[in-house]
Amino acid sequence: MIRDKRLVSLDRFVEERGAIRSNLIEVLQKAQELYGYLAKDTLTHVAGLLKLPPSQVYGAATFYNFFRLEKPGQHIINPCMGTACYVKGAVDIINGIEEEFQVKRGGSTEDEKLSLFVTRCIGACAMAPTVVIDGKVLGHATKEKVIERIHELLESEVDEGG
Repeated sequence: MIRDKRLVSLDRFVEERGAIRSNLIEVLQKAQELYGYLAKDTLTHVAGLLKLPPSQVYGAATFYNFFRLEKPGQHIINPCMGTACYVKGAVDIINGIEEEFQVKRGGSTEDEKLSLFVTRCIGACAMAPTVVIDGKVLGHATKEKVIERIHELLESEVDEGG
């Protein structure tokens, strides 16, 4: 049986740090980094590695906003809803994204090109409101700037033959 390289990498990661319960969040972060999300079989594997009940691993994965249990779209949009961002118009930005791209919070577009995940705080309050687009922070965001940036992202993909 050929093992998935990502799974081997996850196993090695756990081996290097020790298969101890207190490493659960770190192991889940690594698994999500490798796979892009935490599928049921990945959570079961992590439970086995750390000798934890699957319910405890699932509980941690669903408790923290950072973890995704479904495969995300090609591009991930993360508007911040921390207090500073909320006060400075994050809701308007999120509503604009939902309307413009026909995507709901926590979901993906039908073509799986775009996912919208709202986060509680990214720690960049001085630049509020902020939106993280494919891992890059856009500070002092406006609905118009964010929508324009997303369109540019999707159009560059078409230009490159994607």
